[in-house]
Amino acid sequence: MDQTIPVTDEQRLRYYHSRLLEIKDFNDAFELVKMAVNEKFKMHRAGLSLILQGLPTNLGAYHVLGSNMIIINKRILDIIRKNKSEKEYNSYLFMVLAHEYLHSFGIIDELHVRNMTYDLCKSLFGENHLSSIMARYQPWSVFPELNLYTNGDGNNNINSFDKSFEIIKNFDKTTQYYIH
Repeated sequence: MDQTIPVTDEQRLRYYHSRLLEIKDFNDAFELVKMAVNEKFKMHRAGLSLILQGLPTNLGAYHVLGSNMIIINKRILDIIRKNKSEKEYNSYLFMVLAHEYLHSFGIIDELHVRNMTYDLCKSLFGENHLSSIMARYQPWSVFPELNLYTNGDGNNNINSFDKSFEIIKNFDKTTQYYIH
């Protein structure tokens, strides 16, 4: 993939729209997030880990303060992946990873991180893009059906934290070093 970021606003919008559609896995999404955050805010951090865990459906993700872990709600990812387009899924994934990546810099004020995430998404994709709308108003504004999953179904309490989780391998791989 070409890593040269175009200089005009229109070229930048086309470039990031295209890159968003090319996302194939969590690492692709995170590489795009890191590049965008570095371009917009001149911030970079290496060595993060991604964990997928079933969380209450009113919680999209969180960063464990002082750690290298981003935890994303597996339930929400699964709901969006099964019921929405790849563009919608990638838009959500970009937005949520960007939000938690910003928290990983030690920015704990939630409103400040929301505003930064919105500013980032708006500058990359435009104000009316799904990522921008989710960053500004919450994912439930784009995916109101997520509100339907707030009550347990008897077999699986979706308002709980699952005890099991999945660590994503090769996440943030461009900053991993190998010992020979």
